[in-house]
Amino acid sequence: MGLDKIFFRKFLQSAFSDTVAVKYWDGSEEKYGEGDIKFKVCMNKPISEKDILRDPFLTLGEAYMDGILDFEGNIREILESVYKNRESFLNKADIFSKVYKILPNTLKRSKTDVQYHYDQGNDFYSLWLDKTMSYSCAYFKHENDSLYQAQLNKVDHILKKLNLKEGQTLLDIGCGWGELILMAAKKYGVKAVGITLSKEQLKKANERIEENNLQGKVEVKLADYRELADKKQKFDRIVSVGMIEHVGRKNLSTYMEDVRDMLNPGGVSLLHCITAQTEGEVNEWIKRYIFPGGYIPSIRELVSLMADNDLHLVDAESLRLHYFKTLKCWAENFEGAIDEVKKMKDTRFIRMWRLYLNACAASFHYGVVDIHQFVFTKGLNNELPMTRKYLYED
Repeated sequence: MGLDKIFFRKFLQSAFSDTVAVKYWDGSEEKYGEGDIKFKVCMNKPISEKDILRDPFLTLGEAYMDGILDFEGNIREILESVYKNRESFLNKADIFSKVYKILPNTLKRSKTDVQYHYDQGNDFYSLWLDKTMSYSCAYFKHENDSLYQAQLNKVDHILKKLNLKEGQTLLDIGCGWGELILMAAKKYGVKAVGITLSKEQLKKANERIEENNLQGKVEVKLADYRELADKKQKFDRIVSVGMIEHVGRKNLSTYMEDVRDMLNPGGVSLLHCITAQTEGEVNEWIKRYIFPGGYIPSIRELVSLMADNDLHLVDAESLRLHYFKTLKCWAENFEGAIDEVKKMKDTRFIRMWRLYLNACAASFHYGVVDIHQFVFTKGLNNELPMTRKYLYED
């Protein structure tokens, strides 16, 4: 056995929690573990031992994108097998992220980073998102809810938590394609403003405003939250869904200060975001290929910043298994539309996106991330309901 194979035998034996077969580049196969084989890993060419030791996330992610590494079996379940092994590299992301320089999220850089991901094209996203074009965790109230129904549930759940009243002003930071602000205006009669850094999202959101005859009630701007705060604009309610992950660790305090400054006294804000149990950087593969500039804040970082800014936490809810189910739906929809995807994207992109969706699903199911909705108020607010009963009444 060559030195390369000796290294991979040791690496793979310690990576999975299930029995795995490995087919090497010379055609030979080996079984690691006891009992029935759950899946097969195919190594079509040798991969640099040095690169794997330096950063297995980046090295193996790129190897999969380039077809050097392949799998026979469900990719999500294979990655879950690695996550379930608490000693595997997937549970030690922070060790490897320390070798990279972290760049500050300036206004210009934030815009570039967001457009890299969200301006892949509305036609592309519409192939595998539901018809609300919601690109964030859904809320499955019932076991058999469709993805579309679950996304409607999510928007409804958030709007109820905000305790909206007719005539109030609402800001949505990172409004996506506009579903939440459209529904807020239609159902609650608020005046809603959404901001995004994606030109594609701006275009689609404006089309939807016209389709729903909501001109004058809903407005979408191509703007950064820091730009709005500089203009001293004020709102009764502020919501942000899946955006704070893009601001970067150094800007978390700026975000919280700006929300404080833009909220009217007693105002309510809801922050819906991916959370980490402890502080640490996102792995390099995700930052390089999926979310440049991304950082997942820990729960205690966010709650501490709320306290620092006289923002009172009144509710926190974990939706971790809801995001697992959402990502599972997206991954299935992506494969179901693969013939159309192939007309838009090359093989390397398709493999990258497949890995991204399945890796995220695995991470929320058995991995190291969670997702929370935090509701907090500027100063004290004695007008909010005392129980959660109102959230579950139709």
